[in-house]
Amino acid sequence: MHTLRSAALHPWAQTDPNLKAQATLALDLRLPVGADDTLQAPSSGPGRSDRPALVPHTQLKAKSMATPEGRAMLVHSVAHIELNAIDLALDVVWRFAGMPEAFYTDWVRIAQEEAKHFCLLRQHLLDMGFDYGDFPAHNTLWDMAERTQGDILARIGIVPRTMEARGLDASPGVKNKLVSVGDHRAGEILDIILQDEIGHVAAGNRWYRHLCEQRGLDPVHTYAELIAQYDAPKLRPPFNMAARQSAGFSPEELQLLGQ
Repeated sequence: MHTLRSAALHPWAQTDPNLKAQATLALDLRLPVGADDTLQAPSSGPGRSDRPALVPHTQLKAKSMATPEGRAMLVHSVAHIELNAIDLALDVVWRFAGMPEAFYTDWVRIAQEEAKHFCLLRQHLLDMGFDYGDFPAHNTLWDMAERTQGDILARIGIVPRTMEARGLDASPGVKNKLVSVGDHRAGEILDIILQDEIGHVAAGNRWYRHLCEQRGLDPVHTYAELIAQYDAPKLRPPFNMAARQSAGFSPEELQLLGQ
């Protein structure tokens, strides 16, 4: 039977980034979920096109925001994050069996919102005279997905609650850079992304606590152990405390950030 989880493999494996986004948006949430099915991916990783070229993040050099190319490079970097976020959400859907059905529908909706973000950013790049793939990018987000592919607790604990939560922190600064040089459309798109991403991180928090409760684990102590075990990026200020609070981080977690 065709299920929501098996259907998620189609956009996940799609190599063309624009077709990947469209196929994600076309996923039908009315399909039976198939929560307990064991699925096999057609490849070792998600579909990727030859462009953009992937390089270590240390090799990415920004250009002046006073230039069209510098502004496009920053928009491109956000578009690349959103494309990776599509694959991250779809990967959670097909890879990890045995969760409640609401878990899978949550992450398909998240994948669809990430696809919407990618489409908005790509259209903005086209309006600027560029396209997705015109600049190099890094693979840090997917590296963490590979490290955590053996344990759903690690995946949910680290990717939405650490990697995507860093996006909540970075968003105001990125928006300010673009708006300050007159790119108000980018600012509008980033506002849409921030509101949606608060919901994505909130889903991560909700399901992370569900898994901790299921395993009899303390969420705060377990998170610190996961960060150390998987060598996740250390969190550094400034923090978007209002967005993090809206995304469901506990008072104890927010207090720890301030220390």
